[in-house]
Amino acid sequence: MSEALGSQNHPTKVDVAIIGAGPAGLTAAYLLTRQGYGVTVIEKDPTYVGGISRTVEHEGFRFDIGGHRFFSKSREVVDLWNEILPDDFIERPRMSRIYYEGRFYSYPLRAFEALWNLGVVRSTLCMMSYARAKLLPKKTVRSFEDWTINQFGNKLYSIFFKTYTEKVWGMPCDEMSADWAAQRIKGLSLGGAVIDGLKRSLGLNKKPNDGMATKTLLETFRYPRLGPGMMWEAAARKVVAGGNHLLMGHSFKQLTQDQKTGRWRMTATGPDGDVVIDAGHVISSAPMRELAARIHPLPACALTAAPKLNYRDFLTVALKIRSEDLFPDNWIYIHDSQVRVGRVQNFRSWSPEMVPDPAIACVGLEYFCFEGDGLWSSSDADLIALATKEMAILGLCRAEDVVGGAVVRQEKAYPVYDDDYAAHVETMRSELEARYPTLHMVGRNGMHRYNNQDHAMMTAMLTVRNIVAGEKLYDIWGVNEDAEYHESGTEGERAALASVRDVPARVARAA
Repeated sequence: MSEALGSQNHPTKVDVAIIGAGPAGLTAAYLLTRQGYGVTVIEKDPTYVGGISRTVEHEGFRFDIGGHRFFSKSREVVDLWNEILPDDFIERPRMSRIYYEGRFYSYPLRAFEALWNLGVVRSTLCMMSYARAKLLPKKTVRSFEDWTINQFGNKLYSIFFKTYTEKVWGMPCDEMSADWAAQRIKGLSLGGAVIDGLKRSLGLNKKPNDGMATKTLLETFRYPRLGPGMMWEAAARKVVAGGNHLLMGHSFKQLTQDQKTGRWRMTATGPDGDVVIDAGHVISSAPMRELAARIHPLPACALTAAPKLNYRDFLTVALKIRSEDLFPDNWIYIHDSQVRVGRVQNFRSWSPEMVPDPAIACVGLEYFCFEGDGLWSSSDADLIALATKEMAILGLCRAEDVVGGAVVRQEKAYPVYDDDYAAHVETMRSELEARYPTLHMVGRNGMHRYNNQDHAMMTAMLTVRNIVAGEKLYDIWGVNEDAEYHESGTEGERAALASVRDVPARVARAA
């Protein structure tokens, strides 16, 4: 990828400079290229495009960084996926389970299975706790803990949410903002899930769950046959084929705006030194904290709000195991305090083509950490040994069957939703948008929002429309502001604009 796309023959003056070649950055680059704009994208990774949606290859085995189902309620996003990658999607069954106290719980819930695993007494306590939460909900909902207890009751919260969530975020659930729960699991009704599970257990409902109710409960999804990176590698090739440039191995260094012309001077550091790009607009998917710190002169928010934004990192330990297959799940959530692993992916269940040897299974153990802590700084050999040991503890494989492994680290995978994050984001957004109308923040880290891939793409799509129109027609901060967009309707049913608030300028323009 770096050899094909990291051409040094790049212009110093373009219409739009883009920071980051993830889903948001490459969506913007592709759409601008298609409309004839001059674009240069910088990407600090020397090899892979796609950001957290990249696919890493090691000795022919391919690893998805986090697990990316290709499903969207936005017709524009689905159409764009099909346009960029028309011939390489496969339909995959969706199966995931929760591992708790040595037992597996299917998800979506299967009522009889859950009853059997939890036992009659505990199941009764769960339902009583749920009923109490619905009758006497907490009136002040501040934290993730408050929100989840109100939705599911204290007993189910403690069993199925608390341990895993604190493992993921490295902080107590009562210190996490309720915004995270509202955004990620809104629309999942315990009552609805139990009723659906009961009907399926009795054979009364055999209709596939196609997303009509809740996206979290989908039973099938589309997936590129060689992993999600296949999508973004194709997008990158199309950007370059359209006459534009992608500079691999180039890190964002500084951004300065000419006060007379309004144009931007963006400096990136690459393998051959600094590169300076003159651009009319800048689209940034860099973390908000980093963006503010690199604007010269420093905006006020770079010293006040930006340093207070926090991120959670994670790493994947991919193990190659002597076995045709270990389990049918795409992933298993590990709700067990005996081990540090949070989730285990089975890459063959995502796509058989990601695992080239039929006699070898390949799984990815996900560990959540902070960049620079003991886990992050451990050697690859120590991490592979830890993952091997924990697979054996969980009973998922024998240690002696592990024949190899690899480690992939992902910094700033998750923007942290602590108590004050929203205020800090709003402070930064207000100042940067007011001072720099041609600087556009997009994507997960660019907006410090735990967006899905399709939401990140949508922020880029609407930003491109604003640039082309020469005015702010669409408020991209309305994308996924509530969960209604991605928790109702069938795939591709709605236009992207159905989930955002158009500013008055659009009404005036239409008139």
